[in-house]
Amino acid sequence: RTAPPLVARNNHRTFEESSMAAMSARSLSLRASNPMAGVARTSVRARRAMTARPISAIMQTDAFLGERGANKEVSATGASLKDWKPDSWQAREALQQPNYDDEAELETVLEEIATRPPLVFAGEARSLQAQLANAAAGNAFVLFGGDCAESFEEFGADNVRDTYRVLLQMSVILMYGAGVPVVKLGRMAGQFAKPRSEDLETINGVSLPSYRGDNINSSEFTPEARRPDPGRLLKAYDQSCSTLNLLRAFSNGGYASLQRVTKWNLDFMEDQERGADYRALADKIDSALAFMNACGIDEDSPNMQSTDFFTAHEALHLGYEERLTRLDSTTEEYYGCSAHFLWCGERTRQPDGAHMEYFRGISNPIGIKISDKSDGDSVVSLVKQLNPENVPGRITLISRMGAEKLREHLPRLIQAIEDAGLNVLWVTDPMHGNTVKTDSGYKTRPFERVRDEIMAFFEVHEQMGTHPGGVHLEMTGQNVTECTGGTAEVTIGDLELRYMTQCDPRLNASQALELAFLMSSKLAGIRQRGNFGNAR
Repeated sequence: RTAPPLVARNNHRTFEESSMAAMSARSLSLRASNPMAGVARTSVRARRAMTARPISAIMQTDAFLGERGANKEVSATGASLKDWKPDSWQAREALQQPNYDDEAELETVLEEIATRPPLVFAGEARSLQAQLANAAAGNAFVLFGGDCAESFEEFGADNVRDTYRVLLQMSVILMYGAGVPVVKLGRMAGQFAKPRSEDLETINGVSLPSYRGDNINSSEFTPEARRPDPGRLLKAYDQSCSTLNLLRAFSNGGYASLQRVTKWNLDFMEDQERGADYRALADKIDSALAFMNACGIDEDSPNMQSTDFFTAHEALHLGYEERLTRLDSTTEEYYGCSAHFLWCGERTRQPDGAHMEYFRGISNPIGIKISDKSDGDSVVSLVKQLNPENVPGRITLISRMGAEKLREHLPRLIQAIEDAGLNVLWVTDPMHGNTVKTDSGYKTRPFERVRDEIMAFFEVHEQMGTHPGGVHLEMTGQNVTECTGGTAEVTIGDLELRYMTQCDPRLNASQALELAFLMSSKLAGIRQRGNFGNAR
């Protein structure tokens, strides 16, 4: 099939959505599972009755598109477009940007990226937003997972496949226990850049630029390796493209078929406790599929043979993101086409900063990281700034606090959002608030602390009468020893055995599956008490 035609417009690129739809009708993510029936565009609290049409239906009507065409201050998906352009962020202070020593070289690379095809399509991002809105209403659960930071050196089809199938396993465990669809997002195909506390790193009296991710520089502590190299942006684009090709093939080429559920176990998991637990669950699903087949239910239907899978990353390098921002020809609205979902971290979410200026105008669903230091009024103000018409599925708030601080501070933030009547999806990031350094110098995350923060997240939401919408994990399909604990019993002494991350420690497959079983059990209990998985 032919690629969508490229049309120049306003010095940016637009892709014809008709060709796009033909090319990707069975691609990565165009099928919205369980669309968010009954979610109101202006609904306030999740517990209130919702009667408006689903956002996915609203955005597809000619009347609605015509209305948006006449009034471009807010996009169909909730973006704030007044006085906004893809490059309007350049008038603001941009934090966490690399200091290139050759701006002409950087501009040449960015101009090349601007001519490249988009990595994702606008229709896919809209499909994701419908599914996120469904999760915000308590009728789905969102699973983010993948590397802390993708690596050029570790890139390969096997590594992509192994992380992908652990995410498939986790989603099956969660669906079976919680009884709701799972929206799957990979920290993949673009999760390279990392924010740093300091511009310089000093070792033995020598100071060099901090390592900011493989798309910026290299982790080796030499002047040449630490020099920000614009050419790495092109390599990151190419690797992201290759990763997406694999993910699309896995999602729609039969690999994700539920009939293969017993074959997703990783080889090194076969003799481990969680591998046995997963095999037992897979056998139950096989039996259920055989029963459905005997009843005449078509096991070859698209829902059984393929799955939706979306990509997400922190939109840190604004020059790169700008050049992959494209105009959607059907809605005349801009989308960040480097990933389906983009998020902003705590270090770069200043209301008047460059990152928030960029985020407010892209029509993708977007995430905002918040911590125990976040103020309720400022979070409410930021959500309104990024989603002025309160469109469901537009904003995801990702809390990162640690279990004890979460129990203390998350309720006041939830209350502030509830009192303001704002539509948001709540997700927990139990990784970043639980990082410790050992005496031997390794950064690690105790499994028990990660588990406790997730459980606290569920319990706080049940107490508040709101929905625990999802979890955001740094994990891998590789058999690493980077996080301690779990039934795999990784000790501090084991860290040196297979410590492979170039940035922060990741859960291995056994630890990730253990969390999935624990979350599934917890969600099943909440659902039985009528506080999750029930349309209201």
